[in-house]
Amino acid sequence: MSNEENKNSDGVAQRHNTRMARKKEVVDKKIAAATRDAGVLVITCGNGKGKSSSAFGMVARALGHGMKVGVVQFIKGAIATGEENFFRRFPEEVSFHVMGEGYTWETQDRARDVEKAQLAWQRAKELLSDPEIGMVILDELNIALKYKYLDVQQVIADLQARPSMQHVIVTGRGAPPELIEVADTVTEMTPVKHAFANGIAAQPGVEW
Repeated sequence: MSNEENKNSDGVAQRHNTRMARKKEVVDKKIAAATRDAGVLVITCGNGKGKSSSAFGMVARALGHGMKVGVVQFIKGAIATGEENFFRRFPEEVSFHVMGEGYTWETQDRARDVEKAQLAWQRAKELLSDPEIGMVILDELNIALKYKYLDVQQVIADLQARPSMQHVIVTGRGAPPELIEVADTVTEMTPVKHAFANGIAAQPGVEW
């Protein structure tokens, strides 16, 4: 390497080190300011893939920290999913409840869907009132709220009455503004490409 190339390489390295030092200072200040421990309400919403996948990734994390987890799946239930098959292997750590009967365009029975959603919420309330459960997954709850199968204000009240260190993860498209307003973390999944649009069927281990 020539002297000129060495100088350029040294310059790149120095600029990188300067940028990273500045970034570390900013990040360290943010970490120092985050002094409070609390259970958080997390929402994953949007039309893109990955909402439930994200939630069940957090279930794995919670189990890794020795936490107990409760899962209530709204809407879903027509087929067995990989997450259900897997997490039912840990009955002492995961309380798993599939409370739906399938997607709304398949069931085509609003009264029945409302009944199932309300039964699911009663089960969710049991989990939300148990301080031994560190995390509760409310999979596809947003859909039940979008179609007004449940009263959003009652849902919010029940969520806010949960134990102070309990985390709640809510998934599904169409999260209502009222729920987003009270959430601590909200992530919207945005579709860029999806195999289904190219004629590839839903694949086990990827979609379900």
